[in-house]
Amino acid sequence: MLSWRNIWKNYDRGLLITVALLAVIGTVMLYSASSIWAYNHFDTGAYFLQKQLLRLILGFVAMVICMHLDFRYLKQWSTGIMITAIIFLLATKISFIIRGIDGTARWINLGFITIQTSDLARLALIIYLSAYLTRKRQQLHDFYYGFIPAVVIMALVLALIILQPDFSTAAMLGVIGFTILFLGGAKISHIAATVAVAVTVMIPVMMLEPYRRARIFSFFDPTADVGGASYQIQQSLISLGNGGLLGLGLGNSMEKNLFLPTPHTDFIFSIIGEEIGFIGAFAVLTLFLFVFQRGIKIAKNCTDPFGMFLALGIAFSFVLYAFINAGVVTNLLPTTGLPMPLISYGGSGLVINLASIGILLNISLKKRPAKSVLRWLS
Repeated sequence: MLSWRNIWKNYDRGLLITVALLAVIGTVMLYSASSIWAYNHFDTGAYFLQKQLLRLILGFVAMVICMHLDFRYLKQWSTGIMITAIIFLLATKISFIIRGIDGTARWINLGFITIQTSDLARLALIIYLSAYLTRKRQQLHDFYYGFIPAVVIMALVLALIILQPDFSTAAMLGVIGFTILFLGGAKISHIAATVAVAVTVMIPVMMLEPYRRARIFSFFDPTADVGGASYQIQQSLISLGNGGLLGLGLGNSMEKNLFLPTPHTDFIFSIIGEEIGFIGAFAVLTLFLFVFQRGIKIAKNCTDPFGMFLALGIAFSFVLYAFINAGVVTNLLPTTGLPMPLISYGGSGLVINLASIGILLNISLKKRPAKSVLRWLS
């Protein structure tokens, strides 16, 4: 029977507390960062907060369900999950083409919810590769029969995401995928050769789009186009500089006053730095590192190889997105448009991230019954 006492007793408490704390910080900072922008566009400062709270509720429901769904079932369903994600990626692009919409085809409307299909593909790829390594780990050293089949699936997923177009997410999934393969025992020479070919192909693809070229050029020379491609990163750096060590105080950001475009999404970390300072921003990143540490410990203690790879993949994905976002905001990396998990405003990404944490918590389960854990529903 489901009870909070059992949850507290049997699951990784540190991970559960840290995720809840990140969700609270994200909600508070989202409202602070978005209220003025929301009031100017929707006549209510709570517009984004209300939507985020609804998605947060859905996310925590998904997390609790995944906490009680034996992760071992995912190994059996991995191929089906991967095929479903690929179908969703295809359907997203096809639906835009049929309707004659010219633009980014990243979301599909299911009527009751709108899903960014690359978020679903990210979790599906982690599950699929974890299951693949469990089945083919002994053959992974064989380039043609062990390594290449996994790379072909990865390449298909990345190609469909690039076609949306969403180059930065495709690159992130590539990093996550190759990291899982490396942890699974793939030869470094195989990975290096494949990455070299992928980079050779992806760099020209990246440079085809003018906005991507502008982002790259503005990264190397932030002062070249201050009113254009460099505007957002310049305002981000001003925001971080305003915050100093201790920040201006919660709600006192100046850059959110229509200077920093959409401060509640990819650049919310700038507002965190401005309002609660370097110490606050450092604390947030430390929480992400703690999630990663708990994920590593869960993987280490797991006796099931599938659970081990799955825990590593989820933990690495979580911390990678957080630090890439922080790197963009501080101009250590080119602008990518990737959100900070549980902090940035988002829909399906928030739900998928919390579902992933639920899977991680299920892997941490101390006492696993022999029968299906679905009996908690009865």
